[in-house]
Amino acid sequence: MNARWGAGRAQRLGKVAVLLGGKSAEREISLLSGNAVLEGLRRAAVDAHPFDPAERDVFELKREGFERVFIALHGRYGEDGIVQGALELIGMPYTGSDVMSSALCMDKVRTKLVWLAVGLPTPRFQVVNERSDWTQVAKYLGLPLIMKPAREGSTIGLTKVARRADLKSAYELAARHDDLVLAEEFIAGQELTGAFLGEQALPLIRIEAPQGNYDYQNKYFTDDTKYFCPCGLPAKEEREIRDLVMRSAQALGCSGWGRADLIRRRDGSVSLLEMNTSPGMTGHSLVPMAAKTAGISFDELVVRILELSHVG
Repeated sequence: MNARWGAGRAQRLGKVAVLLGGKSAEREISLLSGNAVLEGLRRAAVDAHPFDPAERDVFELKREGFERVFIALHGRYGEDGIVQGALELIGMPYTGSDVMSSALCMDKVRTKLVWLAVGLPTPRFQVVNERSDWTQVAKYLGLPLIMKPAREGSTIGLTKVARRADLKSAYELAARHDDLVLAEEFIAGQELTGAFLGEQALPLIRIEAPQGNYDYQNKYFTDDTKYFCPCGLPAKEEREIRDLVMRSAQALGCSGWGRADLIRRRDGSVSLLEMNTSPGMTGHSLVPMAAKTAGISFDELVVRILELSHVG
């Protein structure tokens, strides 16, 4: 064991399963995240093993002697409370938020309703369907607007719509991924993301994507997107936004770790876009980047997340 982890630290975590892959549309990214987590834990001398719930029954975890689970799944069947519920049934500690918070954060409509109920800022929106009056939607939210599935991540099924005539086709694309679709006010400004680890808000990251298009490709598979951490904001303003991140997580009942995505308008006001309870851990991922700026290595990060495991 590497001495820097302290005697017995890895042993106390026991035999660990890293849940990766899964059945969601984000399987490819989950495999990248999960393998990165697996390597980090093993470098820290943790007895970690891969476990793909798309290929194996999660109830095998107990039979195989696992004592703790690191959830590196993204999207449905992994980030939405379903796996968390199964793990609670078998009494298996797991990383991240509990069943209720995971399900709530996966649903962007309910997330926004909670934030609005406690007075936190988020862009205006409408739930839409095949019978929606697109002229009215465009009039209420303005153009351009964002059309997206309510319960997908990684910008899957998302479209920035600039013309009223394109709203129906954008809705149809989103509806292929989810029967709950929302149209959301588009806000021009700086894209920010704020992660937290336990009760600690990590440094903000400012994102500059090509043509302002932070889509699936630019998130994971190109080096054209620029990330700034430190983000370049005045210290007082960054502290205020990091406080907003923590309040947004607390309102949703989040725990362990997570990441809020935000937009900062030109006038300095900030709106919350969504909360991620099982963020990416790939080579392009944001939580490890923020942790590094805070002086936390990747290996230390994954161990700390594991130590913050939720026990049902």
